[in-house]
Amino acid sequence: MFQDIHPHTISYDPGHGAPQADDHVVFLKGGRVLLGQGEEPALPVFGALPPALQARPDALTYMFSMDGAGFYCCAGETEPFGPFAYSNMRQLRGLEPPQLAFACATAVHIAGWYGRNRYCGRCAAPMQAKGDERALACPECGDVKYPNVYPVVIVGIVHGDSLLLVKNARGEYRYHGLVSGFVEPGETLEAALAREVMEEVGLKVANPRYYKSQPWAFSHSLLMGFFADLDGDPAVTLDGKELAEARWFGRHELPPAESLMSLTWDMIEAFRNGAA
Repeated sequence: MFQDIHPHTISYDPGHGAPQADDHVVFLKGGRVLLGQGEEPALPVFGALPPALQARPDALTYMFSMDGAGFYCCAGETEPFGPFAYSNMRQLRGLEPPQLAFACATAVHIAGWYGRNRYCGRCAAPMQAKGDERALACPECGDVKYPNVYPVVIVGIVHGDSLLLVKNARGEYRYHGLVSGFVEPGETLEAALAREVMEEVGLKVANPRYYKSQPWAFSHSLLMGFFADLDGDPAVTLDGKELAEARWFGRHELPPAESLMSLTWDMIEAFRNGAA
């Protein structure tokens, strides 16, 4: 899956210091990320920045390191320069090598959080990076903010030798998937998956069993996968808002894998192979 980058690791090093020539820099604008426009899109490195930006390393905030290279984000919006242009951040999924793709997506997640929290939500003072950990602190009231990670449940609904696949009615992803949704405040994961299944396809489930998790930077989420057994009538009632289609597929009727990096398709493949 996307996060399988071993033996490479992402680590926070407060003593990383000033950005070096090969350190990566994230620039965001209107939900898009600045990427090189060659055959393999890439984040700009500090050594490729215009001299005016290189002369202002204080405008860059350290986020983390991987394999000795730092990842920084730039405050505010910057106009494109050189061979770089703002692009859909899903292009990050095509970066090579795979560990760089995952690191860049994670960097965009954190950079977006920094950009949305430039001012204190309690007193409106400018926030400052907290030097000893990845956090923001208000110098006026002392409020501290940490990066947001939103919990999401993904449910593989099993009916004998069949699995329910769905297609979204909204958003960019229109391929087959599984029922999923954000966990509400005060909900357990089990309660969230039962609610999402009922809301989206009108089914009851039983015996939820945890499968695997995946950090998913594109929705600022931590995805948590479960399989659960159908409890009762298999007739589907679509909600008409979230989903455009829901259909039972026999184990040997499942469509070919549409993505080898996502938890959704890891779960579908596990069911296809009899491992779930």
